[in-house]
Amino acid sequence: MTQPRPVIRCREIGISDLEVIADLLTRGFVGRARGYWVGGLRRQATREVPNGVPRFGYMLDHQGTPVGVLLLIYTAHDEGSEPSIRCNLSSWYVEPAFRGYAPMLTKIAQRHKDVTYVNISPASWTWRIIEAQGFQPYCSGLFFSFPALSRAAQGMRLEITSQQPHTIDGLSAAEVALLTRHAGYGCLSLVCRAADGRAFPFILQPMRIRRGWIGLPAMQLIYCRDVADYIACAGSIGRFLLRRGKIAVALDANGRVEGLTGFYTQARGRKYFKGPNPPRLCDLTDTELVIYGP
Repeated sequence: MTQPRPVIRCREIGISDLEVIADLLTRGFVGRARGYWVGGLRRQATREVPNGVPRFGYMLDHQGTPVGVLLLIYTAHDEGSEPSIRCNLSSWYVEPAFRGYAPMLTKIAQRHKDVTYVNISPASWTWRIIEAQGFQPYCSGLFFSFPALSRAAQGMRLEITSQQPHTIDGLSAAEVALLTRHAGYGCLSLVCRAADGRAFPFILQPMRIRRGWIGLPAMQLIYCRDVADYIACAGSIGRFLLRRGKIAVALDANGRVEGLTGFYTQARGRKYFKGPNPPRLCDLTDTELVIYGP
């Protein structure tokens, strides 16, 4: 006699599901403590999200028990003249006995044609699967720069931005909100101010170097307006970080970055997108990397 098929439904994750979702993710991602997931889910619970989208993502429900999860992080973006919505597909896991139902998660998660979906941490073995779903790579690797070796601009100074609301000369209200919000996430939010008064915003985060890598004390560039801004300010940023024990800054790249001393690698850093607004390099704001941590 054939066994009856289990009853599986795909539904939004709610506040009441967070504890069991944290347990599921802890089982699925070896090396990540439960507190890592609890902290990130709590941040998702309180952050602003666009209207009409799930706050946390979706789960596979088997008789009231979660057996699969796909976290989604939605953010409203201002892409030039028109606002847009970006969704970071994050932390996909399905219990082995239910892997056949995994497409239910990915199908419902990518159904909005006006949303740009990004995957910023794909395992190499998933690249072909992701591309078969219509995703395209927009970043092929990381450039590890040594900014202290760059010449510091004359008269440039650095200001640390706190998580308390305030105004900053030379920055828009949206940029100030971005810096303060990410300072609250534990990032290092900086403003480089040139001798002529121009202000350049940056967000950096301590980088988690996995085993098998040279243990560089490094930061990752989460945000800058343009890579050219980082090149111009690299000397001042490098000396500032050197006093704090950091010698390298990693940034999204598709090859060597002219004007910086360092090396390029494709061993990590590959990123994909699908949708109407291709992401630009060096904008990882409001993604899993800062909401959950490196």
